[in-house]
Amino acid sequence: MSKTALILIDWQNGFDDLSYWGNRNNPDAEANGEKLLAHWRAKGWPVFHAKHNSTEPQSRLHPDHPGNAFKPGLAPKDDEPVYGKNVNSALIGTDLEADLRAQGISKLVLCGITTDHCVNTTTRMAANLGFDATIAADACATFDRSLPDGRVFPAQMVHDVALASLNGEFAAVKTAVEIIAG
Repeated sequence: MSKTALILIDWQNGFDDLSYWGNRNNPDAEANGEKLLAHWRAKGWPVFHAKHNSTEPQSRLHPDHPGNAFKPGLAPKDDEPVYGKNVNSALIGTDLEADLRAQGISKLVLCGITTDHCVNTTTRMAANLGFDATIAADACATFDRSLPDGRVFPAQMVHDVALASLNGEFAAVKTAVEIIAG
């Protein structure tokens, strides 16, 4: 596992504003992400952070909004690289792929917010680029989603379907405890 990188995606305070985002699943996502992060740090394994810098001024993730800041328990340390992005994938418009390859890293564990957007897109791209990806299902979360016809899909269903679409084709889907157990 020493050449397996932990990729933390968009653990930002702005996602706590449920009046903006709506209903969310998995209230334990942060705690499980913190367990993974503590384990990686204790082992001295590589940790990378992605941060969404929205280009929309009203977004809770816009760089001028306080919600752009990392959640305290998942914030990077000084020696952990941070990749700012304004699209769903942490591998577009950043040096993340080049930095992973420069360090000889071919295996990734990914977690963050949201399961169906940035975590999903980064995971799919990582697999398409040849990385061996594992997603920490219980260290991810998302929100209710809706269609123009008014149908609303609960966050847990969206989360589960996103993970099911990744499982076995783009990534292994495991819990934080399973990943730590190795």
